[in-house]
Formats: sequence, C-alpha cells, structure tokens
Amino acid sequence: QVQLVESGGGLVQAGGSLRLSCAASGRTFGILDMGWYRQAPGKEREFVARITWSGGSTNYADSVKGRFTISRDNAKNGLYVQMNSLKAEDTAIYYCNLHASGAKTYWGQGTQVTVSS
Repeated sequence: QVQLVESGGGLVQAGGSLRLSCAASGRTFGILDMGWYRQAPGKEREFVARITWSGGSTNYADSVKGRFTISRDNAKNGLYVQMNSLKAEDTAIYYCNLHASGAKTYWGQGTQVTVSS
C-alpha cells in the first residue's frame, strides 16, 4: 500500500556529514508522522528522530541531539535527516518509518551509513 525508499547513505570520515532522504509513494493518506531508525550488526534497532506530519514537531534520541536535524516536505511526501559531526558509533543501516491513521506502520528497505575513524 505504501512504499518507502531511502537514499543518501554512504561512506564518510568521522566529523563529516551526510543527508538521507526517504520518498513515500502509494496510498499515502492520513500520514501522522515519519521518522528514522537505525540498526548496527548485533545490536537492537533504535529510534533516531521523528517528525509529525501536520505540525512538524520533532523528537530526537539523546545520542544524536545537536548533530542530526530531521525535516519533511509534505507536498512531496518526503522525509530527510541532515547528519553532521558524524561519529563511528553512527555506523548502521538507517530505516525510514511512517505511521498513518488506522494503526498503520510502514518501513523502508534501509540505507547503509558507514563512518570511518
């Protein structure tokens, strides 16, 4: 019903920056919020940041506060995160997530971010 496709991942040196994008398509009605999660090998998938679709209110994990900025383009059904001052600990697969009315949740395929030190 809804497809999410992430892009923008890659290899970057510690202290560098990346900008991730997520494009939503399909039955994109009643979007409540979108967000980013990440998972490193052998570790739990963790919350990174979320943004409400209507008001644009944001929430961030403590580990990324002050370094990551989440944003959205409602007209394009697009989600973004600007990641600055990257650390080796940020290395993970980053997943786009969407919540819609009716208790619907969708996930993207993920994009790899690797930070070298």
